[in-house]
Amino acid sequence: MTPVPAPISKRKGGRPVRRWRFTAVLFLGLCALSSYPLAILFANTLLSARSPATQADIIVILGGDGPARAAQAARLWQAGMAQKILITGDGDCYWIRKSLIDFGVGAGSITVECQSRNTWENALFSSPILQRMQVRKAILVTSWFHSRRALNSFRQIAFNIQWQSVPVEPDVPIWRIAVEQDGVQIFKEYPKSLWYMLRASLWKDHGERDARTFAAGMLA
Repeated sequence: MTPVPAPISKRKGGRPVRRWRFTAVLFLGLCALSSYPLAILFANTLLSARSPATQADIIVILGGDGPARAAQAARLWQAGMAQKILITGDGDCYWIRKSLIDFGVGAGSITVECQSRNTWENALFSSPILQRMQVRKAILVTSWFHSRRALNSFRQIAFNIQWQSVPVEPDVPIWRIAVEQDGVQIFKEYPKSLWYMLRASLWKDHGERDARTFAAGMLA
């Protein structure tokens, strides 16, 4: 007699396969859906960092949300908060530079660092440039929900500089943010922040000597 195939949700020994996987995916999906509104609701408290804008040596813009960050940096420059601007990050680095010039920022005031691929590298690659410029006080411009992680990274690596965070502020209600692209970016910011906290701890113990070596090589 021809053997009857086992049900698709079973494998040899009777253990469920697809049913178990479906249950696990469903559970994780429900957890994500329930935590998403809370992540958006508490983002301003947990993810943002702001400082009063006072005069500094330079404005540092992180690549990413180019149009909004370029506009914010241009406003600060035009208000006389700093005479120089450093753009850091690959991708839209040169586009931000062009936007700043279109906003009226003098081309000679702009320096670019277009190699860094993430926030940690933004700080790492910018540090020797800022040392060469003898910067003592800097304003950091990024998106509001990215500002705490960015500020902590720059303070950790470029620790001899006094940092201010003057981020791009949200221009829509929180419920709109939740259903737009920024909502996804905010949700992803939480695990990134946890990883950067661990990375900063490891850096404090083992990385400062490497940072000085890296900076020395960049300055040579």
